[in-house]
Amino acid sequence: MGPVQVKSDAGTRGVLEKIPPIIRIREERPEDADEIFRIHEKAFSRREEAKLVKTLCRNDVPRLSLLALREKQSVGHILFTQAWIGEDSRKVEGMGLAPLAVLPEFQRQGTGALLVHNGLKRLREGGCPFVMVLGGPAYYSRFGFRPASGYEVRCTWKVPEDAFQLLVLNPADQFRLRGPALYRPEFDGHE
Repeated sequence: MGPVQVKSDAGTRGVLEKIPPIIRIREERPEDADEIFRIHEKAFSRREEAKLVKTLCRNDVPRLSLLALREKQSVGHILFTQAWIGEDSRKVEGMGLAPLAVLPEFQRQGTGALLVHNGLKRLREGGCPFVMVLGGPAYYSRFGFRPASGYEVRCTWKVPEDAFQLLVLNPADQFRLRGPALYRPEFDGHE
């Protein structure tokens, strides 16, 4: 669809820029399972992430699962699941962001960023102390994520140091976050 011609009040013709479609974000519903699987399968061009999401949802783990809809079409999905930092009595529960997926034809249009911002806002409002992510530093740093090593937090998997990142949602919790970071056991083998 190209620019739309309109007649202004003054009787002159102008061109309105194409207005991007509205993306609506809502929590996952049970009937969304097949759509969510399809989004991850297409976004990653493989089934591993889709199977991981399906397993996490089937196991009913504590999570925040958000779906992006363009009109009535599901175009993106983000999953935050229970994660921990620390050991023994010092273990702090927060969330891990993984995975984030947007259908290829809707990528680079802000849908992923909208999902991340919306999820982080909900988690912050819910009192979640932190979110950790294993992903591209250039992408996630714009949401406030920083290398976890700067907080004395280390990933238990062998991953590039700058790719394992942390966002402290409540500054008062920052000094409690030390030691190993643990994702749910369902993630083992998916790093």
